[in-house]
Amino acid sequence: MLKWKRSLTVLAMTALLGTLAACGGGGETTNNAGSATAPASTDTAKTAAPSNEPVKLRIMWWGSQPRHEATLAALDLYTKNNPNVTFEPEYSGMDGYLDKLSTQAAANNAPDIVQLDPGWTPDWMSRKQLIELAPEVDVSKFDEKLLSGGQRDGKQYAVPLGSVAFGMVYDKASMDKLGIANPANGWTWDDFFALAKESKSKLPSGQYFTLDYAGNYFMYSAYQYAKGKGQVITEDGHFNVDQATFLDWTKKFEELRNEGLVPPADVNASDKENDPQMDLMAAGKVLFRYSFSNNLGTWDSIKPGAYALVTMPRAEEAGGWLKPSMFLAVSKDSKHAEEAKKFVNWFVNSQEAGNILQTFRGLPANKEIAASLEASMSDLDKVGLGLLRATEPDGQAWSPGAGGWTNFIDKDWVLIRDQLSFKKVTPEQAYEQLKEAAQSYEK
Repeated sequence: MLKWKRSLTVLAMTALLGTLAACGGGGETTNNAGSATAPASTDTAKTAAPSNEPVKLRIMWWGSQPRHEATLAALDLYTKNNPNVTFEPEYSGMDGYLDKLSTQAAANNAPDIVQLDPGWTPDWMSRKQLIELAPEVDVSKFDEKLLSGGQRDGKQYAVPLGSVAFGMVYDKASMDKLGIANPANGWTWDDFFALAKESKSKLPSGQYFTLDYAGNYFMYSAYQYAKGKGQVITEDGHFNVDQATFLDWTKKFEELRNEGLVPPADVNASDKENDPQMDLMAAGKVLFRYSFSNNLGTWDSIKPGAYALVTMPRAEEAGGWLKPSMFLAVSKDSKHAEEAKKFVNWFVNSQEAGNILQTFRGLPANKEIAASLEASMSDLDKVGLGLLRATEPDGQAWSPGAGGWTNFIDKDWVLIRDQLSFKKVTPEQAYEQLKEAAQSYEK
């Protein structure tokens, strides 16, 4: 577990000055909303009067230092307001987070409060690992489209923390220096691959156009969406990778690999997103990688002023989508479920919590808090908001998919990704392996 010292006073002042840069993990990191404290509004969170009995709540989340610092400051404030409630935080980067949490859940020892990726919630709800949040958690100020990913059988088991758009981040400073044209919102996949080819003569040795995304689940999903072929896994739990589209995608990256426009397999495999030393974009080795609308602060903290955001390329349809950034839930293992739910309600509905948490988990899902923060957003946040707004008109409708497919995405697909990068399988063989692996998950 990462262990950074924190100071509520210092953090609050930093938030007021708008200097916190965002960090997070897994393609889902964050940035801050910047400057002065947001305008006051009426809190929907009604924290019960403190009881006399001491309560310690375990809470677990992933992210990077700025998100940790903001969350820890919010916990400190809650304890200040409710002296009987203290916290045992468990926080880390994205790597290994799900494995650790799943191991704890299997031992019936999950934390009281858990942060979940939207792709995990179907599994956690179907396995009855979460408890219903109503009526303690008020979701009246939330968009139903964001809430749906945390619902099962008409009940709310997880509450969204923010909303983000799926797009791309690029190294504008390097591209301008090399004389490579910048992309514009609304560009196409044809534009993307053409720009890659055009950049070949301008890229110095050791620098590449993009990561090798041949076997990347999220990037392929965006390509299949753009081609009008729908979800990779249907909502009713069926394998839906379109063979012709998959082969087209993987063979395009095979060409980039052969032309030296993506990193060699061993370099590509060394990439660790948002790690200042291991992230290939931070190291200046790649110009493009996928990103979310709330990530720009993370990149800017590494190389101020160097990076920009752009919509995910499109084809017949849009490639990008809007989605909940992540969910917060109370585990069935909690021995203090009522206190945990009261805290969750405060965390997502309290303006004082919103002023501290800012947009470290995306634009807050609570509409009133989101509106109060927009007025005081930093320039970086406004760029992220611009990507979100550019994606809204016809972006794909994000779906959490069917339960039971987490290992297919996190293990089976990752194996294919590495085999493609290291040229251990052909695109045709990769498709057949995915199709065969999917059989054990089909409903």
